[in-house]
Amino acid sequence: MAVTIYHNPRCSKSRKTLELIIAAGTAHTVVLYLENTPDAVAITDLAKKLGMPLADLLRRGESVFKDATDLPDLDDDAGLANWLEAHPVALQRPIVVDDESGAAVIGRPPENVLQFLP
Repeated sequence: MAVTIYHNPRCSKSRKTLELIIAAGTAHTVVLYLENTPDAVAITDLAKKLGMPLADLLRRGESVFKDATDLPDLDDDAGLANWLEAHPVALQRPIVVDDESGAAVIGRPPENVLQFLP
């Protein structure tokens, strides 16, 4: 079993989720998504793996979201994916993908990741 975590080391929930993965001894890949931002296609794929609309990937409490003047309509998936690529801080975190099944969860709360761990 292996997972990929889209991680922000400054986020306590993201750190805790990564700790759970490491404690379980699960092989993992860490994607520092603020440095290696997923492109719009990858963001759309993450939403599909999570089984949620792209609008649900928005962190609406972030100032970049609250102050946005360029935010597309929330029903415009292509526009939202491009906007999130340009503003990755507004992407929900952490996102953990089970590399084998392709299923994904948001680590809020961090214990959500336990379904992928032995």
